[in-house]
Parts: sequence; C-alpha cells; structure tokens
Amino acid sequence: MLPITEQENPATASIDRVSTLEAVRLINDEDKLVALAVEKVLPEIAEVIDNVVERLDSGGRLFYVGTGTSGRLGVLDASEIPPTYGVSYDLVQGVIAGGYDALYKAVEASEDNREQGAEDLKQRGVTAKDAVIGLAASGRTPYTIGALDYARELGCFTACITCVPDSAITSSVDIAIVPVVGPEPITGSTRMKSGTAQKLVLNTISTVTMIKLGYVHGNRMTNVRAGNEKLRDRAVRIFMTETGVDDREEADALLTASNFSVRDAIAKWRQR
Repeated sequence: MLPITEQENPATASIDRVSTLEAVRLINDEDKLVALAVEKVLPEIAEVIDNVVERLDSGGRLFYVGTGTSGRLGVLDASEIPPTYGVSYDLVQGVIAGGYDALYKAVEASEDNREQGAEDLKQRGVTAKDAVIGLAASGRTPYTIGALDYARELGCFTACITCVPDSAITSSVDIAIVPVVGPEPITGSTRMKSGTAQKLVLNTISTVTMIKLGYVHGNRMTNVRAGNEKLRDRAVRIFMTETGVDDREEADALLTASNFSVRDAIAKWRQR
C-alpha cells in the first residue's frame, strides 16, 4: 500500500477543471487540516523540546537533517535562530543532502545515499552531547535515516518529524513526531501540507527551546541581535518596556553603548 503522502486525494480530484478561486479554496480547505494534525502530536513535541533543552543546557547542539523540501525547512529554521535570539550560529544547524546548493536547486538523487547522511554529521563533528532531528515527510528517506542511525549510535538524542505513521524513520529515533495530514492536494507534492506541518513543528520546537533557555522574557525576544534598522527599533522598544525608561534617546544611547545587545544593556541599567 502506498504511504499516505503518495495517495491520491479525492477532495481535489477535479482541481484541474475548476475556476481559479475554487482551486484556491480546495487548497485552503486542505491546509486547514494541518494545524489540527499538529495539535494531536503536541505531547511528543513537548517531550522532544525538553530533551533538546537538556542537551543544549549541557553544552550540546541541535541539528536538523533532511533532503529536498524537508532539508530546506530545517536550514531555514536554523538560520533564523541566531538573529532572533542572539545565539551562536553553531547552536542550531541545518544539514541538507547535497549541501547548500540544494537550497535553490533540486539535488534529489542525493537523498538515496544512506552513508552520506552519516558522513555529513561526522563532518559537523556531532557528538553524544548533541540532539539530532530528522525531517522526512515520507519517513523513508535513506540519507536522513542513515544520519539518525549514526547519531543514535553515538548516543545523541534523536527525533524525527514525518507525516507517515509507522514509517521506517520512526524506528530510528527516540521520539517520533507524526502529524498525519493526509494525501496532498497534488498527489505526492509533500512541499504542501506535509511541508507546512513540518514548518509548524520546527517553529514550535525552536521557539519554545529558546524560551526555556532564557532568551525570552514574557513574550519579548530580550536577546535579539539588532542587525538592521527594523531590529534596532524593536530592540529599543523591548529595552524601554523591560526597564521602564520612557526616553527613546536615552534608551538608544544605552543600547548603543552595549553594542545593541538588549540583554547587556538591561543588565547594565539594572546595576546602576
């Protein structure tokens, strides 16, 4: 039997013959199912987060591993953590089959190389202190499974995000996160609902992990790295809210003196 991600979707069987608006509605109706599927796996997501936090708190790192759309989503999530939370680019890393060239062009054959998955983790210097999360919508990608098997042998904490229950990848990890989103609007196009589900789960894992590590106060990113005007403005607003300073020029001056590190500026202000 075909995995659910490869099955045809009866709800969109006529999508090539309907109006543009109706085609959009059909896709939107399918998209509405994604958040509900993710809701059903919240306990597993929380368990993964607690394990990741434990590893990072002890000096480890978090690696996302995947191919195609899954790999690109992992690299995307990893790349957004340093500017948002002011952490090192080494802390959360995305590993994609075919290397970074695969971010903008298809290198699909690379996903069949099981040994390369392990080799790419070796090249990153993965150790038993780290956490590795494999991303595979179908749950059967050799590259990703090879990487996870290697990580587990090392003693890493391992998890996966897949949309196919009881798929091969689920037996290669400590915890499997499996939001079952059903067949895609376009048969087999897992960049659609499956990709959306993976993005939602990744956002949740990385965000709550950073919260648990102390990089958020209330719901404010108090460790933001202000690398452009938009973020500088946000940093000033966060600083003013956190400290009660109501003079924007004073807040800007205090942040400038701290090289626009919100955390450092708040600490210095409180020590005055």
